[in-house]
Order: sequence, then C-alpha cells, then structure tokens
Amino acid sequence: MPGALSRRSALSFLGGAMAVAATGGGGWPVAAAEPASGPGTATGTATGLAPEPGSRVDSLVGRMTLEEKLALLHGAKDPHGLGQAGYTPGVPRLGIPPLRLADGPAGVRVTRHATALPAPVLLASAFDPALAREYGRTLGRDGRALGQDVLLSPMVNLIRTPYAGRNFETFGEDPLLASELVAEEVRGIQGEGLIATVKHFAMNNQEYERESIDVIVDERTMREMELPGFEAAVRAGAGAVMGAYNKVNGVFAGESGPLLTGVLREDWGFDGWVMTDWHAAHSTAAALGAGLDMEMPDGKYFGDALREAVADGTVPEAEVDRAVGRVLTVMDRFGLLDGGAPPRPGRDPGAGARTALKVATAGGILLRNERGTLPLTGSAARSIAVVGPTGSIPFVSGGGSAHVVPDHAASPLEAIRERAGKRARVDYALGEDVFGKEIPASALSPAAGLEKRKVAAGKSWTYESTLTVAEADEWTFVLHFSGPPTGRPRVLLDGEELFPFRPGLGEYFTGGFVSAAPDGLAVRRAAVELTAGKHRLKVTAKGGGKGLTFRLRRTTSATRAADVAEAVRAARAAHSVVLFAYEDATEGRDRITIALPGHQNALIDAVARANPRTTVVLNTSSCASMPWLRRTGAVLQMYYPGQEGAAATTALLFGDANPGGRLTQSFPVSDDRHPMAGDPRRYPGVNGREEYSEGIHVGYRWYDAEGVRPLFPFGHGLSYTTFAYAGLRLRWRGSGLEAVFTVRNTGRRAGAEVAQVYVGPSPDLPLDQAERVLAGFRRVRLRPGQARKVTVRVAARALSAWDSERHEWVLGTGRRTVEVGSSSRDPRLRGRIEVRHGA
Repeated sequence: MPGALSRRSALSFLGGAMAVAATGGGGWPVAAAEPASGPGTATGTATGLAPEPGSRVDSLVGRMTLEEKLALLHGAKDPHGLGQAGYTPGVPRLGIPPLRLADGPAGVRVTRHATALPAPVLLASAFDPALAREYGRTLGRDGRALGQDVLLSPMVNLIRTPYAGRNFETFGEDPLLASELVAEEVRGIQGEGLIATVKHFAMNNQEYERESIDVIVDERTMREMELPGFEAAVRAGAGAVMGAYNKVNGVFAGESGPLLTGVLREDWGFDGWVMTDWHAAHSTAAALGAGLDMEMPDGKYFGDALREAVADGTVPEAEVDRAVGRVLTVMDRFGLLDGGAPPRPGRDPGAGARTALKVATAGGILLRNERGTLPLTGSAARSIAVVGPTGSIPFVSGGGSAHVVPDHAASPLEAIRERAGKRARVDYALGEDVFGKEIPASALSPAAGLEKRKVAAGKSWTYESTLTVAEADEWTFVLHFSGPPTGRPRVLLDGEELFPFRPGLGEYFTGGFVSAAPDGLAVRRAAVELTAGKHRLKVTAKGGGKGLTFRLRRTTSATRAADVAEAVRAARAAHSVVLFAYEDATEGRDRITIALPGHQNALIDAVARANPRTTVVLNTSSCASMPWLRRTGAVLQMYYPGQEGAAATTALLFGDANPGGRLTQSFPVSDDRHPMAGDPRRYPGVNGREEYSEGIHVGYRWYDAEGVRPLFPFGHGLSYTTFAYAGLRLRWRGSGLEAVFTVRNTGRRAGAEVAQVYVGPSPDLPLDQAERVLAGFRRVRLRPGQARKVTVRVAARALSAWDSERHEWVLGTGRRTVEVGSSSRDPRLRGRIEVRHGA
C-alpha cells in the first residue's frame, strides 16, 4: 500500500458498515490541560507528511545518502549500551545524534538504578491528573539522566479482560479516565526533554497469542473505547507511537494504513513517528506505505530489504524520505539536531523516591474495612502478626519490560516494625513458601547436595538419583540458578524435562517477585503430581564461561500445612494480622484465573478464621477473587507499589495517611462472572480470531447492562472518614455542561474523596448505549468538617457517540440523567438536563 491513504480509502478498512473512520473527531476532554511547555511542545499544524521544503529537516534529508536514511529507520546494536531496549546510530557526518530508547511504564528500564515508581494502575487509582504529570516528570528526568532519548511509555490500552498480563501497566477500563491521565503523563515526560511513546496502537488488550491474534472490532467500539486514550496522547504532543503486535480486522496493526495514516495522521494530525513493537514487523513495502516509520530492534524489513525495494522500484525513495523526515522532525522539536536540548541532568534519587511514595500513598485503595480493623491504633498497633512472603520481601514491580532496578526497596515487615516502635510486638510467619524448602537427603539415593551446588566455569556436573516419595502428593519443584536462562541446569524427572526452555521471549518475560530469589538467583517452578514410590531424577549442569550456582528445592502438602499452621499460631497470638497476598504478572503471559496463585486462598481463610482482625494487603496486577472476603476485617489494594511501597502501605495501615484511591477496574466475584466469561470468541479467541462482541460495554458498562453484581465496582474505595454530597446543579457552559455540587467531610480525619460524574443514555440516539458512562471526576481533599463547592465540567465528547455511518461524533441530545457519587454503583446525587445542539 504505497503512499498515504486518502480518507475515503481508509473507510474501506473493515468493509461495509465496519469501517475505521478517518474523518471527524475532536480531542477528548483533558483535565488540567494547560499548554504543554518545553521541548515536548507540539507547534504548528501536524500533518504527518514530509517536512516543508527549506526547513532544517528537509535540508538534512536532502543531504543524506540512502544508507544514512535507512540507519534512522531500524534498530541496531548500541556500542555503548546501558541495557536499554533500542538504539539507532544517527548520522555523525551531519550531526544527527543517536537515539536510545528505554522501556519505562513504571521507571526507566536499564541496567543501572532508576526510580521504581508504582505501577501505572496504582497511579490511575488516585484519579489525579496533576499527579500523573508529576509521575511523567520523574520518568522524564530519570530517562534523560540515564542517557536515554526516547521512553517507550505510556501504555494506554484499556483493561478489557481481567486476565491480560499487562493490566498493571495501564490505567483502567474507562476511556475518559485513561485519556486524561495519559495526556498529563505525556506532558510530564516530554516537559523534561524525553520523547514519549504511546503504545500499543491499537487493540493490544491481551498477551495470549499477542503476536498473531486477529482482533475483530467494529468502528464505534474502537472510537469510543480504545482509541480516545491514543488521541489524547497525540493531542498532548506525544513524539512517537508504538504499533501493536496483533492484527486488527485482518491486518497487522503495524501495517494498517487506515490506522497509521487514516486515523492517526489524517484525522488526529499526528506528526511524530510510528515504530514497531519489538520484532513486530512483517513486511517492507506494505508497512512503510501504510505509515510505519521505524522497525525495532533490528532491520529485518527496513534494512537490506528496504534498500533492495528502493533499488528495484518497489518502494519510492520519497516514502523513505517521509519516514526519515518524521523521525527528524521530532528530534528537531526536542533540540536534538541543533544542540538546543538542555544539558542532561544528574539523577535525583531523593526526588524520585518522594514522588514514588506520594503516588503509592495516594493510589492505595481500601476495599473493605469492618469492625474498625483499620487504621491500626492503640492495642491493634502494639501486637501485630505479619504473614505472607511479600511481607518480608518487597514486591516492587511486575515482570517483562516493566521491571526496574530500584535505588532501594524496604520490606513491609521492616517498615511496620519501625512504625510500630520498640514497645510493640511484631511477629512474622511465612504462610506461603514461594521459594521452596530443601529436598531431604533421605528422599534421595544416592544423596547429593542439591541445596547449594556450584559448577566451575568450563566444567559440567551430572547427578542421577532415585527419589522416593512416601505417598501420592503434589510436589512443586523450585529451581534457583545464576546466569542467563539458557545456561540453567537441565532437570529430568522420570525422563521428562521439568523446566523446558520457553519459546520466544518467554524466558525473559518473567515475573517481578516470584521469579527471583532474595539472593538474586533466577527461579523457575514446576508442579507435578507424584505417585507413591520411586522416581528417577537426573540433573545436568554446565558451568559455562562464568560458572554456575544453583539449588533444587520443593514444596509438598506437608510443608504447606506446616507453613499455614505457623501462620495460624502467629495470628492467634496477635491482636491484629496484616497478611500480604500476591499475584505476579508479566508481559508475554496472561493469567489463567483471577484467583490468587498457589494456596493463598486457603492460607487467608485459615488465618482469618483464627483472627477476624485480619487485614489482607493485595500486591496483585489486577483484580482478584476473594472467597474469604467476609471473614476478613479489611482489604487494602496496593497493586505493584514501587520502591516506596512498604512505606506507603505502612502509612495507610497505621492511619498516617488516609486511603483515597479508587478502583479503575471492576472486580468480578469469580472467573465465571465477568465480560469475557463463557465466550471464548471474546477471550482468548478461537482459531486465532478474537471478537470484541461486547462492543462499548467494557468493564462497568457490561455489569450494568447484564445486571451482574461485581465484587467491587468501578470507582469504589473507602476512607477513614466519611463524605456527604449536596446541592447538585446542572448548567451549560460553552459546548458542554457543568455539574456543580458540594462535598463535605463529615468525619474526624482529613481525607480525599473522588467525586465521580456519570451521564445516562440519550433518548434521541438510535444506538446501543451504556446505562451510565463516566463523564468527569474530581479528587477533593478536605479537612474534618470542611465543605467545598466542586465544579466538574462535562465536555461535549462525553455526551456524544460515534456514528459509524457518518464516521463522526454525534451529540446525544434529549433529556439526560446525570449522577454524582463515590462509584459507578454509589450515586449520591441525581439530576436531569436537556442536551441540545448549540446549547
């Protein structure tokens, strides 16, 4: 598909009524949207076309050889790499510097220390656009200080399925919330001089078969649900866009002209460059012609293949110039071509830590609090049992490209003991062993030291033994090893490999907590049902070039029962219990259930029965089912809280800070009561094809439409104080309306309330509509007894729907219901207003 597609051509994308529109539209309302400043500010009219003649960029393109142009359009090996994700060498002859591209959804991912911020889903839980900008500024400063030029962040794909492995890397299930937050994060990143890359464009809502799955989605669903976040990022000036791995309606997203040219450039006016996700290129001429500009991390299609395509006339060199011009235009905007970029700052770990703590504290969500379980005060703060592996080992971040090497990270146990003071008793029980226990020598014949085995460089070691099992049981074998995954020991049980090498990037996309032992060794697990009797065990290990350290451990029903019994004893002996539960997610792999992994549900149930003053702290990537909920006193959702997670969690537990976070995703009761349940065509797809047949009913909209009660609704979150709402007035201002009301803190503690405004369906639109849609919000901080008049603007876009026949937004006129409350299921005020054109 050489050349830019016309708007009319783009409308044939889906065929018939299912078309991706390339006309109409307008920016989604963005909170706190003062003009961006600094090198990330977009200027002029962004066309996405080749640079204007006479410009610095046009001059550079005209002086470049074809080889020099191609060097800017694909990745290469960095001779001075810092472990970042990507690199292009620039053109030294013309003063065009190299570009270094680093992963960074929750911190800059290089081999050096960086600020490990809370996961974006925890940032989003604060419902605070200003905090999102501060988060972005921390990423921007760290990235530039660490020698990077481009940040591969933020991710704005919606949470569509609770199983998606990267739900923690994004903002939530609602497009308005995602749009407002992503725009401010982009402004923060780019205000520090780092180029932001919004990803993954588009419909990348799962990891299962992500490199091949064909997402079948109608135009309206795309426009109303997934695309608004990308549009908001573009209008905030994002310099780059990363294409998604998946297909969209039969075409790979990275070579979809209707998306990359029709929507992104012609409709939204994007003038930056589009890069592939890593190893996501599939063609040369088709991809370049559709609007792809850069292949990462190598040049399989945009290197030699592109040179040959230009030589034989398959690709006009003008298309190469266009792509080069887009890259250089962004570099020029950030001062990288004329030396105008500000000097790289030094790292400021203290400032990063303060932001990390602020975000984690603001985003923590109190889901349940019965019988005054929290905050921990008086006798409750002087006798505490801490239970769970993530209580003694800090859970900082998820796995894959979100993993960060933090400056430091304390454990919650340390923080709780310090806060409780020397006069308090704080005991600890493991509860759930994720790293395994030594295999008894009596079970092995001949016996061998599998607990800590070292193999020298260049040597090999082989061990064959008979493993005797007294009774049938599930054994979880746990292998700890040093060095790269390719060099790990080979373990065979009855001739079967226990830890086969995972294909593709599976070995490198591992979790952030359970995949690394406290001493730094990598960890792999394999659960096996063993029959009573004898089994053959064979271990082969090679020292390689640097030597190898490894150990092989196991857990059994007996070891698990002993751990639970210890936790129950600790719970009975304490006044209060703080039990830390986890779920470890990573890029490249989806969850298979929303239940907590391992045997944690049984542990929580046993501990809560022993002591009903049990608080469960959840370090999970997304929602979790809670069959034990009614037996607990409190539940605090902290997701992946970053390097300051222990301090933030402790402050919330003891009441030094008041929880003010709110859920940005609905929590289902179980695996069979959510939008994807029972329909494999929706998720994970059938025969490589996935249908977004729920349409606009994503998240809370589906629960409303189907009359299904969630475990916790979108927007839910409790506080240590109470809030009252009064005096709703609805009025028109410009092209939108304003909801004006008063919020009063009626309790005894200072706290933050997130006032949420929802609008009901239009009687005049002959379209399937949601029962209610988030149309605005405001985080309000109030002292005890303080009242504040709050004004929330509802923009025309929030009152509109996408018309797939006209390919544009249409205002939903007629008498509309407006609700104001504390969650999608907790309206406190309700009013109605007539929506009219030109009101």
